[in-house]
Amino acid sequence: MRRISISLVLVVALLLAIPGDRAQQSSSGVPEKRQGAPQQPAPPQPPSPQEQSPERQDQGKITQVVNLVDVLFTVLNRRNKLVPDLEKDDFKIWDDKAPEAIRYFSRQTDLPLRIGLLMDTSNSIRDRLKFEQDAATSFLFSVLRHNKDQAFVMTFDDEPSVLQAFTDDAGRLRDEIVKTRAGGGTAVYDAIYNACEKELSHPPRPPGDQPDVVRRVMILISDGDDNLSNHTRSEAIEMAQRYSVVIYTISTSTQWIQLSQTNPDKAANRKTHLTEGDKILQDLAEETGGRAFYPYHVDDLDQSFQDIGDELRNQYSIAYIPTHSQFDGKYHKIRIEVPDHKGYQVRARRGYYAKANSNRPPSTNPSGSANQP
Repeated sequence: MRRISISLVLVVALLLAIPGDRAQQSSSGVPEKRQGAPQQPAPPQPPSPQEQSPERQDQGKITQVVNLVDVLFTVLNRRNKLVPDLEKDDFKIWDDKAPEAIRYFSRQTDLPLRIGLLMDTSNSIRDRLKFEQDAATSFLFSVLRHNKDQAFVMTFDDEPSVLQAFTDDAGRLRDEIVKTRAGGGTAVYDAIYNACEKELSHPPRPPGDQPDVVRRVMILISDGDDNLSNHTRSEAIEMAQRYSVVIYTISTSTQWIQLSQTNPDKAANRKTHLTEGDKILQDLAEETGGRAFYPYHVDDLDQSFQDIGDELRNQYSIAYIPTHSQFDGKYHKIRIEVPDHKGYQVRARRGYYAKANSNRPPSTNPSGSANQP
């Protein structure tokens, strides 16, 4: 009896120690509702793998890598005047000699510009530094539109350095330009690579419904003689092409100038040959769809700057998916023609590198479509 009494006492003690919610459970094991206590909603149960659709995975996003190549270009007639009114059917495009179907086509006019102004301040251009400063300032005041376009200034000798970040204030840019001093080696390719990767890859967005639609431009003022870069010319060009940066080059070299006997100070002097540095500048420009200029006086550039501004605000965009559609990491040549209009010339980048990493999702380029891989 004593053992039974002790057992009953222990049972009663255990029942008293059980929390109220547990003590109110029914014989089925389901807790009864407590009066006045808020009912907590049951946590949502994830669907089974069979119930999951592609739209529900990855937080409702579908990621698909598309080898879409987008090419920006301008068209000039026999007189080097812009041709702004052509249609999709006027163009034919080839990728490594294979004809391609044009998936997207548009005429893009009056887009905001994002300009990188790169000045060579190495020792080799010491005698032409004043020319560089005047040329850079003249370009900005000719092309930059307040409250619409923006530019930054970068100098380079041993290494690149941003003097003034993106701004639409040409006066602020000029104030930094006139402070530049020359000295050191020449790292042209590093400067191009750095400017594209760190500045022009994600330029300031304009307000409006299409915040990503801007035109990315580089003005490179140099003699073209690189002697210090860690990156190669091909790497610099590839970086510019990746972000659809059009490079315009202005040579500081005067070695090709033949002075006129009658008036040696006039710009009527003509070039007799291109230096090796000039050829490098020409290659950088043509590979990215720009132009190279070889002036002697800053005044020679006045009309050129106006032409650049007009070109950048009157461009076409073509996008296509290559028939090879391979992420092979190789360089692929592009050719665009206007077959029914003899004498028309197309100024566009010469090719692109198909990135080897097929798992990387597509980025967005300045014209709003997926960038080349």
